Amino acid sequence: MSWLSDIARPEIRALRAYEHAAWEPGLVRLHANESPWRTPTDTSLEGLNRYPEPHPEQLTAALADLYGVAAAMLLAGRGSDEPIDLLLRCYCRAGQDAVVICPPTFGMYAVAARIQGAILHEVPLLAATGFGLDAAALRAIAAVGHGPRRAAPVKLVFLCSPNNPTGNRHDPDALLALARALEGHALLVVDEAYIEFAQGPSLVPQIADTPGLVVLRTLSKAHALAGARCGVAIAHPEVIALLRRIIQPYALTQLTIETVFAALRPEARARAEQRIAALKSERARVSAALRALPQVQRVWPSETNFLLVEFTDAGAALARAHAAGLLLRDLRGGGARGGGALGSGVLGEALRISLGTREQNDRLLASLGAGA
Repeated sequence: MSWLSDIARPEIRALRAYEHAAWEPGLVRLHANESPWRTPTDTSLEGLNRYPEPHPEQLTAALADLYGVAAAMLLAGRGSDEPIDLLLRCYCRAGQDAVVICPPTFGMYAVAARIQGAILHEVPLLAATGFGLDAAALRAIAAVGHGPRRAAPVKLVFLCSPNNPTGNRHDPDALLALARALEGHALLVVDEAYIEFAQGPSLVPQIADTPGLVVLRTLSKAHALAGARCGVAIAHPEVIALLRRIIQPYALTQLTIETVFAALRPEARARAEQRIAALKSERARVSAALRALPQVQRVWPSETNFLLVEFTDAGAALARAHAAGLLLRDLRGGGARGGGALGSGVLGEALRISLGTREQNDRLLASLGAGA
């Protein structure tokens, strides 16, 4: 074992994983207390009357191929939320270990930390630099508990890149430098839910030389599978082995497994690439149209499938879009109304606008007065 296991909760290191029923699909299953009949509405390939594969190895191999890693480096779960929760349960003792987040950012990091009882430190992003990292403050707070100061040690640092809700991608060199500064006492978890829409590559290839780096990926955005709930953690095999001890068996449903396999076929992947390109084109078009509106104060640069837009009166813009049958995310007050992004009051009169089809985007622009 290395420091990657040493910093985990001792209870997890000693844990014996749940022993599920044997998985031998070629045999008639009379060992798992399942129904022998399928329901008339069951259209799945394998049958929903049977449990799915407890830890789907073939799916893991297919996802590992998608992301260019060894299967031992990948754990699939229910969206990115499950890996976030698993990391916190694996590494943070309630009331004794700490987590760092950088608001405004995805709200589940803080929610999962509070559920686990971890101590939460915030190092806000710097709006003056386009919501960039405060690298000095990050390193200072991440060092707490690992020197002469007697305090709760930081075990996990969560960063979203490209970030939700600001849309910007953090400097990869800065992220790698931070991961190396944390080496020996904390993991850097980089959430790349939107990386397919960004200009630069993923950090996944850097894990080989940066064992304290964990990268989260998801099929929800670029592969249009938000409803299927499938995301992955990609990390050093030692980290993945710990997470495998605590993930629930049968975490991925049979329908999810079959849907993901279909989405990984070459023709489906090619279609996803076409749609990513279309959304990037719409991002540029809609961004330019919004900037031309008198009620828009600022459209922040984005490397995602959404735009962060500041209005003179966000409430009025929200109401006009709603009257046109469109829902936007209200981020006024740092996301208190939106619930999906934690902020520090720096977002002002801001709305987060997901990019839709060209027709949907035109409807949004028309509702806000574009072309009038």
